[in-house]
Order: sequence, then C-alpha cells, then structure tokens
Amino acid sequence: MRLIFMGTPDFSVPVLDALVQAGHDILAVYCQPPRPAGRGKKDRPSPVQTRAEALGLPVRHPVSLKSADAQTDFAALEADVAVVVAYGLILPQAILDAPQHGCLNIHASLLPRWRGAAPIHRAIMAGDAQTGICIMQMEAGLDTGPVLLRDAVSISAEETTGALHDRLSAMGAALIVTALAQLPDLTPQPQPEEGVTYAAKIDKAEARIDWMQSAQEVDRLIRGLSPFPGAWCEIAGERVKLLGSRVVDGAGRPGQVLDGFVIACRDGAVEVTRAQRPGKKPMSAEEVRKGLALGPFVS
Repeated sequence: MRLIFMGTPDFSVPVLDALVQAGHDILAVYCQPPRPAGRGKKDRPSPVQTRAEALGLPVRHPVSLKSADAQTDFAALEADVAVVVAYGLILPQAILDAPQHGCLNIHASLLPRWRGAAPIHRAIMAGDAQTGICIMQMEAGLDTGPVLLRDAVSISAEETTGALHDRLSAMGAALIVTALAQLPDLTPQPQPEEGVTYAAKIDKAEARIDWMQSAQEVDRLIRGLSPFPGAWCEIAGERVKLLGSRVVDGAGRPGQVLDGFVIACRDGAVEVTRAQRPGKKPMSAEEVRKGLALGPFVS
C-alpha cells in the first residue's frame, strides 16, 4: 500500500521497520521537529527521523498540521492510508480524511481503558493484570475511534514500563502489518461506553515515593515510572531513583530499612532491585549499596 507514516519516539521505530519489511511504499515519514538535547542543547532529531533517514525515506517535521499549506502537502501524497503511532501532534479533520482509508493509530492499551498520553505507565501503576495493542481508526476525539484489531498481553509481577514498552512496540509492529493485509475485510468495532479511563501525562510531582502507602502501591509506582521519570526517595542526603522492585514480606515503620535494600511501607515491604544515584548509571541494588550508606531510614 501507499503509506504515510507518522511517529516520533523509540516506540515507533519497530513499526516503521516492519512496514518497510512488509513491502509497503512509504511516501513520507512525519515526525516531531528536532529538539534541543544533551549538555550542549543542540537540536537532536527524533529516533524516527534518524531511522527514516537511514532507510532513505523522505522526512517531514512540520510544527503544526493546522495550516492550509500543511494539509495540502499531506493530501498531495495521495496515500492509501496513514499509520500513526506516538506522533505527538493532534491531527485535524482534513488530515484524518485525506488518505483513502483514513488514519490508523497503534495504541498501547486495551481501549477504552487508558485513552491518552501514558497508557503503559498508567496500566502498571494501577496494577492491571493485562494490557495490549489496539489498531484504531482515528477520529477527532481522543482515542475514541472504532477498533479494527486488538491483542492482549499479561503484565508480569516485576515488569517495568521500559520492559513492557518494548514488548508492546513489537506487538504493535506485527499487528499493524496484519491489519493492513486484512484491511478490506476488517469491520471497525465501536468502543464500549463503559470502562473508559484516561492515561494522563506523567507529572514529575508524582514521582516522589510516599512510604505511607501500601507495599503494592509503592511497588507499582517504582515499576510504572521506570526508567522515566523514575520514582525517587532521599537516601543519605541523595535523591536516588528506584527503578526496579518487588513486594516482599516485612514490617516496620514506613521508610525503615529492614534488611539489605528492603524498605517497610504502611503495610508490607518493598525490595529494591535496581536504582540510580545522581550523575551515575542505573545499577543493581547490590552495586548501589556498596557506595551508599542506607542508614536506618529513607525518606
């Protein structure tokens, strides 16, 4: 098919690769413009732009798609369909209507649960037993369109957002290839009105750990915010990110270090398995403990 691909972050890259490998004609790749990054704050292209250029694909990164010129340029491609995955811009109706078969979105949840910006984080933070991928026909509402295909996956007990992100990215890549192959035969299924939840963008203010919460809540926060932005607490005067954990038996005052890197919560305890000190790379709990005196309490 003649495709327009629209995506920006790492999550989108395996999808682009899968579409190329499936033999589709990628007319243009749309992504967010390069942004200042690193210590020098030099403009850095997005992962999708970097990959598209390596593949020899034409790249466009308009700041907005609201202008008549941007919409005319998009329509002039005469695409059969646009594939959208974590693009980062709202698509006006003129863009949604331009391809012959409209715009298909790869969304990392089992819609209508977790519509919005951070479905992977929110699924883990809420303690969901499963999540998945939906291929959705896009419309003007926020992730409200009918679903063409879906596939579910269980969330494991110690899984982080980073690990689940990679699994769902691969799932999305495979499912969109299937959807495009079957597109004439697929019947869009409207989303049910019941069960709608919204995955709000992660606020860094959420990241500080409150040891007065239950062990289950603390564990979900740590895993849900790993690797970014990273749930954190203060240990020996340092702001340490906790990036991996599991719920274990234990009791004590909230924030009390019970044994090794096991910390008491309101009820139960959490064992930290991976952490990151300021200015250093993520390390195993054992490595962190070698250079950091935990003391009797963390805060």
